[in-house]
Amino acid sequence: MKVNQQLLQINRNFIICFIISASLSAVVAQSLTGYENHLTTTITIITGYIVYFGIFSVLFYLDNKVRYKQMSSSLIRKEILSMISSFGVGEIIYLAVRWPSLYYFLEMSIEPFIASLVSEIIATACYMISVTIFLRKTKTF
Repeated sequence: MKVNQQLLQINRNFIICFIISASLSAVVAQSLTGYENHLTTTITIITGYIVYFGIFSVLFYLDNKVRYKQMSSSLIRKEILSMISSFGVGEIIYLAVRWPSLYYFLEMSIEPFIASLVSEIIATACYMISVTIFLRKTKTF
């Protein structure tokens, strides 16, 4: 089986973003102790999104700026659209797992920091698997 460098690079970026985002989200969740669980869940996830996609955008740009200079604009557009749709499917799965699991853990009175980390690990694993499968099936990379 041939190793796809682009998929490895994207998954490496996912992991880097996950570590930073999960850490900051857990701190936010812990700092919101005492608020309603639905509010804590929502603010924690929004914070994670902002951090995750901010960092991912920078890493993706740095990894691909030379490669995209050598590609035609139609191929770049096709690749970007395929990635957006793949990430979109992944985000639906991520949110379908992350929000209910974090809320459930908070309702069970699990420490918010731990609840956020466990929920993030489960949701990110589902996200990475779904995006990788989708990118392979669409032959994006």
